[in-house]
Amino acid sequence: MKRARPSVSSPKPERTPLRFDDELLTHLPRLRRVAQALARNPADADDLLQAAVERALTRADQWQPGTRLDAWAIRILRNLWIDTVRAQARRRETFVAAEEGDVVGRQGEQEMTVEMHNIGRAMGTLPPEQREVIALVMVEGFAYREAADILDIPIGTLTSRLVRGREALLAALGEAA
Repeated sequence: MKRARPSVSSPKPERTPLRFDDELLTHLPRLRRVAQALARNPADADDLLQAAVERALTRADQWQPGTRLDAWAIRILRNLWIDTVRAQARRRETFVAAEEGDVVGRQGEQEMTVEMHNIGRAMGTLPPEQREVIALVMVEGFAYREAADILDIPIGTLTSRLVRGREALLAALGEAA
């Protein structure tokens, strides 16, 4: 009795959804930090992150195996953020931000919380182009080339935005100190 041979004409190995999902899950903290840097509002950042993860999951077939999943997901996040900014006018903040209540009642963490709030506020004063470069390079630790590829800009433009962003950030933090 002859055994049937397995087909050899498979063009690429099948990617199991579980592997993609698991790998995407490992990048959630980084995606959340980038979303927070872009949105500057925790609730908006969570909405942005949720939309980006949903889009990544529904378009998992568009991701190229062998490429960086985190860079691909950050690009989705950034594109959604750009769409959001274009679609709606900027809202005025009427109430005190929720994170200001975080300073109350923690022993030894007040100074760090205040500093993080000052940094977040200073990041909020930067133009979006500088803020996203600062978030990718200085906060997330991407190499210049990787960040330039994610943002789809020349490396010279990235370094220019980074230098201007750092200077503006230092000036803003100098005023807060």
